Amino acid sequence: MSTKPLTHEEIGTALETLPGWTLFGDALAKSYTFGSFREAMSFMVRVGFEAEALDHHPEWTNVYSRVAIRLNTHDAGGKVTAKDVKLAHRIQEISWVP
Repeated sequence: MSTKPLTHEEIGTALETLPGWTLFGDALAKSYTFGSFREAMSFMVRVGFEAEALDHHPEWTNVYSRVAIRLNTHDAGGKVTAKDVKLAHRIQEISWVP
């Protein structure tokens, strides 16, 4: 998959299919709030397997039931690429909260 940065128009189009995701600086970003720490951790483990399968890893934080995710591609100078969009879509498929 190409590591060419997406244009602002391409990112805008991608965000139309990613509810709750935004462009934050040079990254796709979304926060999820789960019912408990255990739910948040199980979500992170599941996302970890998807990220590893794509050889693309998120920048994320977890505080109790909240998980904040940022996606950009280091090989593209820290910009958003198709790899980020693909991982964001996989994350959306996994999540059981909006």
